[in-house]
Amino acid sequence: MAPLLVFTGSTSPTTRERMPRGEAVHYQERAIELGVPASAVMVEPRARNTGENIRFSRALLNEAGITVSTILLISKPYEERRSYATARKLWPEVGIVSASGPMTLRDYVDSIGDARLVIDMLVGALQRLLVYPEQGFMISQPVPADVLDAYGRLSEGGYASRLLRDSEGKPLKPTV
Repeated sequence: MAPLLVFTGSTSPTTRERMPRGEAVHYQERAIELGVPASAVMVEPRARNTGENIRFSRALLNEAGITVSTILLISKPYEERRSYATARKLWPEVGIVSASGPMTLRDYVDSIGDARLVIDMLVGALQRLLVYPEQGFMISQPVPADVLDAYGRLSEGGYASRLLRDSEGKPLKPTV
């Protein structure tokens, strides 16, 4: 299905303890353990956010002389739209498919071990989907009204540890 895999990413607050050498290195090692030939894997270990994942991976492939026509982005289920929107903005000339493994919300909460943190992460992910297009980081994506309402209730209800903030420490407000 994919002749080449590029694993990208450093660590994040939720992976730092489990993957101290970085997400990309951890996933590369796991892929090779599962039988993927090392020659079919590239690693970009510096990226700290979705934009850097795309930019640094693109540069890595370009430096290796690899021409890309289509990319398959694999991410957490709640990050699919953000990954797609970011790649569409930063790499518009390639075909993009965004996917994730099947996982229920309960399974994801269990894998992280902290339901409040997961809700904070979901609220922060939606905020980015709303404010990043204004900042030029991704294309705009439609968001249903009921999702916007839930975002407002949750962020105002204290699920705000993962929200982007302005210079005064106030959460960035989307202009929706």
